Amino acid sequence: MRFVLRTVLPAILFLTTGTLHFVHPAFYTGIVPPQFGRADVLVAISGAAELAGGIGLLIPATRNAAGIGLIALLVAVWPANWYMALAADRFAGVGPAWVLWLRVPLQLPLIWWVAIARRGG
Repeated sequence: MRFVLRTVLPAILFLTTGTLHFVHPAFYTGIVPPQFGRADVLVAISGAAELAGGIGLLIPATRNAAGIGLIALLVAVWPANWYMALAADRFAGVGPAWVLWLRVPLQLPLIWWVAIARRGG
């Protein structure tokens, strides 16, 4: 059960969110800070990285590398969370401002969770 909670569950999370990047790309392109440019390309890259990382967590031989990659990805996409929080009125359809601000510090426990997952739980 510990392995499922610490490794399989984050893998499922990243497989799901990675898939959503391709199923509902408009949401993700909308949260890319405009100064980053080519939101469509960045969303495709981050979605593919989430899918690869999610799969990688499930394979013992690639788990460590996948975890390191996912941690780097979580840091790389953090500006999108900040952008959403700082422009909360633009993202009112996602949720109230406090929810958008809550997403900012939530990257830290996600990074911690992936750090545990990369060691196999």
